[in-house]
Amino acid sequence: MLMDVSLLSAMLIGFFGGVHCVGMCGGIVGALTFGLPETLRQRPLSAWPFHLAYNLGRIASYAVAGALAGGVGGLVLHFTELHQAQQILQIIAALFMFALGLYLGGWWSGLVRIEQLGQLLWRRMEPIGRRFLPVATPTQAFALGLVWGWLPCGLVYSVLIWSLTAGSALEGAQLMLSFGIGTLPNLLLMGVLAAKLGQFMHQPWPRRVAGGLVMLFAMVLLARVFSG
Repeated sequence: MLMDVSLLSAMLIGFFGGVHCVGMCGGIVGALTFGLPETLRQRPLSAWPFHLAYNLGRIASYAVAGALAGGVGGLVLHFTELHQAQQILQIIAALFMFALGLYLGGWWSGLVRIEQLGQLLWRRMEPIGRRFLPVATPTQAFALGLVWGWLPCGLVYSVLIWSLTAGSALEGAQLMLSFGIGTLPNLLLMGVLAAKLGQFMHQPWPRRVAGGLVMLFAMVLLARVFSG
């Protein structure tokens, strides 16, 4: 039951964090869209297989990252005082998530520094992703998503730290998979309604609502830790 609640929470965080997804991945989705043949661009429904394939590749990368983090967390828990170590990891995850809420709401930008740390890996990954542009087939779009799933992102990192507390590689992968599914509606819509959705998401109030909700999730996670 506890894992089910965590999966649902991760999915909702992905959904409400969509304001950040649109900002981070909007350029990539735009490049994918404008790289398609004009006949497909004129018929948005025909472009859906490409956008779906891209997002499935992105979510697959999240699941792999979650499995790695969950596996590492599981090893830490195995070789340490189980309950105490899990509590510490959960507190770190909740604090990180609270910082994410402040970041999404535009109240604090400290997570930008953590995103910058991921640039070391991203400098090696980005040239690989650019090889798949312009996208000609859904298979290429999936491969592009696999690479772009490693784009430095405070939202992803927050849930990834949470997946450290999952207890195993499988549960870490499930947590990140749920998060990825939560991000899917916003990015699929971004592929079809790029201009309109981008304008909406750049207004202050959607970001503040999303930030407040993520901060609420963080407080619930903290309350769960201290009541357990």
